[in-house]
Amino acid sequence: MSTIDVNNLLAQMRQMTAQVRMPETAVQAQPGGSTGDFSALLKQGIAAVGNTQMEAGSMAASYERGDPGADLGRTMVALQKADLSLRTAVSVQSKLVSAYQDIMNMTF
Repeated sequence: MSTIDVNNLLAQMRQMTAQVRMPETAVQAQPGGSTGDFSALLKQGIAAVGNTQMEAGSMAASYERGDPGADLGRTMVALQKADLSLRTAVSVQSKLVSAYQDIMNMTF
């Protein structure tokens, strides 16, 4: 392997790492150290889940119609991402309800 191939491989790995870490940076605190609005963050998360569901649905419909640019692999990945995001949202919702119930059952 030549150094050009190694450098190309390292660049691709860095790009993939940046793509994976992108959701982490979106959830971090706002600049200036102030905390974000919880309801806005929750709405943003729900909207992201909805967008993922819509995108996967449109890709599946496009593949079912037999559109020329439709790819089975990309469609399946989009459907799996949509499923995972929905499962994550349901899990977060369950944790929030559980935390709310714990707080409501506290006695002072």
